[in-house]
Amino acid sequence: MNITQIEQNTQNLMKSFSKENFIFDLLLAYGTPNASIARLKNGNMNMSKVAGEVSIKKKLFYKQDYSLDLNATLANMVATVKHKPRFVVTTDFKVLLAFDTKTFDKLDIDFNELPKHFDFFLPLAGIEKAQQRDENIADVKAAEKMAKLFDTIKRDNPDDSPEFIHNLNVFLSRLLFCFFAEDTGIFKENQFTNALASHTVIDGGDLKYWLNTFFKVLNTAEKNRDKNIPSYLNDFPYVNGGLFRHDIKAPNFSRRSRQAIIDCGIMRWAEINPDIFGSMFQAVIGADQRGSLGQHYTSVPNIMKVIEPLFLNELYEVFENNKYEPRKLKELLHRLSQIKIFDPACGSGNFLIIAYKELRKLEIKIIKQLLELQKIASGFRAKEEQLELIPKTQLSLAASYQVELFSHISVAQFYGIEIDDFAHEVAMLALWLTEHQMNMEFFSEFGQTNPTLPLQELNNIVQGNACRLNWENVCPKKEGDEIYILGNPPYLGARMQEGKHKADMDYVLSSFQNYRDLDYIACWFYKGAQYIRGINSKLSFVSTNSICQGLQVGLLWPNVFNLGIEICFAHLPFKWTNNAKSKAAVIVSVVGLSNANTSQKVIFENGLAKRVKFINAYLSDGANTIIERRSKPLSSFNKMSFGNMPNDGGGLILTPKEKNELLKQNPEAHVFVKRLLGASEFIRGNERFCLWISDDDLEQANAIPFITERIELTKAHRLKSKDSGTNDLAKRSHQFRDRNVPKSTQIIVPSVSSERREYIPVGFLNTDTVISNSAQAIYDPESYILGVLSSKMHMIWMRTVGGKLKSDYRYAKDIIYNTFPFPYISDQRKEEITHCVLRILEERENHSGKTPAQWYDPDKMPDGLREAHRLNDLAVERCYRSKPFESDEERLEYLFKLYEKMIADEKAKEAELKSKKNTRKIKE
Repeated sequence: MNITQIEQNTQNLMKSFSKENFIFDLLLAYGTPNASIARLKNGNMNMSKVAGEVSIKKKLFYKQDYSLDLNATLANMVATVKHKPRFVVTTDFKVLLAFDTKTFDKLDIDFNELPKHFDFFLPLAGIEKAQQRDENIADVKAAEKMAKLFDTIKRDNPDDSPEFIHNLNVFLSRLLFCFFAEDTGIFKENQFTNALASHTVIDGGDLKYWLNTFFKVLNTAEKNRDKNIPSYLNDFPYVNGGLFRHDIKAPNFSRRSRQAIIDCGIMRWAEINPDIFGSMFQAVIGADQRGSLGQHYTSVPNIMKVIEPLFLNELYEVFENNKYEPRKLKELLHRLSQIKIFDPACGSGNFLIIAYKELRKLEIKIIKQLLELQKIASGFRAKEEQLELIPKTQLSLAASYQVELFSHISVAQFYGIEIDDFAHEVAMLALWLTEHQMNMEFFSEFGQTNPTLPLQELNNIVQGNACRLNWENVCPKKEGDEIYILGNPPYLGARMQEGKHKADMDYVLSSFQNYRDLDYIACWFYKGAQYIRGINSKLSFVSTNSICQGLQVGLLWPNVFNLGIEICFAHLPFKWTNNAKSKAAVIVSVVGLSNANTSQKVIFENGLAKRVKFINAYLSDGANTIIERRSKPLSSFNKMSFGNMPNDGGGLILTPKEKNELLKQNPEAHVFVKRLLGASEFIRGNERFCLWISDDDLEQANAIPFITERIELTKAHRLKSKDSGTNDLAKRSHQFRDRNVPKSTQIIVPSVSSERREYIPVGFLNTDTVISNSAQAIYDPESYILGVLSSKMHMIWMRTVGGKLKSDYRYAKDIIYNTFPFPYISDQRKEEITHCVLRILEERENHSGKTPAQWYDPDKMPDGLREAHRLNDLAVERCYRSKPFESDEERLEYLFKLYEKMIADEKAKEAELKSKKNTRKIKE
């Protein structure tokens, strides 16, 4: 059941209900089967034996109440409830109160307002309300500080050599460590900033020499240090871990750059999330390098969209389900210490950092719960109802549990591959500092913790090309391992890749057909699928949404699914943001993969989680059908073609002003001028014109100097081209490259249209208009086809199997129009649809002063046009079946099944035809 149906059901419920049956009707509205309602009413399924109460295990506890304080009733119900219901509900039919025991949200509304708040109870229908995480403003400020520091130092050092930039990046990572260290107890409070400010001159002239000495001290164990070094330097601890091991050439400093370092030290670095490292990295390296490496840095909220459904939610579920069983809690602690997290495109380590922090937070919760059980079982906080919660067989274990007050989760469980050497260094630094942050949090809870210094060597964060490395050499797979692969690999569409990227594609995907048309990230999906195959492992990547749209679906996903891998969860496309100096504007999806199994899958969209049986390659709930592009329509439609490409360098294109001037001076030229429409002109009502000259009329056209000049411009453009085909076009420079025109009428289909529109605007054009190559065209079509193209059935197909340009719909004939499954229909059905088409055109004409963009703006669409489309939708859907479809999911499921049947029928006919030909040859 979808959200629209549920909303309508609650509205219908409030129009007519009885107090006696209200709760049963409410459950029906959210998809509870009639058979279950019958069992509830006769008492078989009702866990409560109290008259007037309804209790469904793990789902709902409800009763009517007419006391003066309904809130007190609800509070008492929540405190005494049994059987772990998701919702506790009470009402006097004037007010309705409800409590969500999972999210701790409370609903307090007038009873008749229930339809406005129908989303509160969506989990009853298996649709979860996803929890959002807000950004930390301190992170953004810290990133800006580091970017400003880089800019200031760079002004003092105009050197752009790779060696200098590398040294500067390493230098900044060392500063970042020192800022964190003095705010988080590794160093004494403000120890680094005060030492620098007190022992260097104000103009910065001696700062680089002081820093070189300081770094050597941090890299030297106390027992090996020179006895003559100043005591204030000797007070700094030995850091180790390789951070300060190598000598680097420190930059020159001025008064401003020295002060910028001191100003950075004033920041409260203890409050900064690890996302700062990626933001700082992005702020300080060159934009050209970022683009070529495909580096992106994901914010903490978006990282959680990956790790929560990948493994964190399941771990918390185990914790919540076993909170009173110390044996299982200890097993969970051990499990956390064995999990491996692997990011094969780790950048500066954000995914590894957040995953590490979240596991450590869960570990703290488990240890706190074990200590609480110890107190209960030992009688310190014993209440009879609390003791009842602990299984009797585990009471003695709970009482005798000896807490080991240190963490068993190690940074050695975290693996990464990163191609850039500085990002590789920053990733290790980030993990070290995150480990220390969590050690301090552990200490604040339990009074003791693991030591942070000296730092551990992190040999499991490897610098290299993830496309070429054997991932098992980086993160070894052993029997019994539990491994999660995650990250945000580089995207790079097929047309954006350089030679080195194409070489990587050749290395990883050479067994695929047409793999050069795939995004670069396909390498990670395929290598990841090979890695997790057959083991206790899952993966999830942030990806361009194009990998699950259009032509790329058929190129990538059959190869993945053939390994026995399936999509286990997905976040549908959303705008991707981060804390970087310049935020990225990218539309992405999150795709999770696992070995095929029968467990439920989850689709996340707009903050809601929908549980489904299967997720196909288009990230929808439906059969695992792959739509292959076709050169001709699967259905009995007229052929669709690209519009006409000019390839003229602008020579044959006219602005309205140019057209008017031409016709003013040469009225006879009107026979050579046609209106030119592409997607933008058609949708927004913009005007362009073109010269359209036949060979027979060339001599007459050349008699007009303006036209001759334009033809020569076109010829020069075509001769300059490096393409031989374009050079050949110079022989007919009076014409577009393409010369497609209708005999009577034509349909225009824009190649790109806004995602906001319920329908892509399509329309009929006459013979005086030329359709450009920014749109698709159907020449001399049957009229009913415009109705099919304008229908919900076609729109849901287009949205699912087509590609997108950012978030806008991109219409491609080979993958959308030619694959659209439409049944053979009678002439009567065609007439019905044609009648609906005429009504749509009539309603548009009633608003002729507006453009198609205005007609189809979802907030401003005229009521008459909306009604005309509704009737057209019904007429088109009757071609498929007599019963109306209730949801887009139902439409899509039907279309996929019909597509499979039509493809199978087509193949059967081809086989039969081939067999007949072979038989004739044998007879001959």
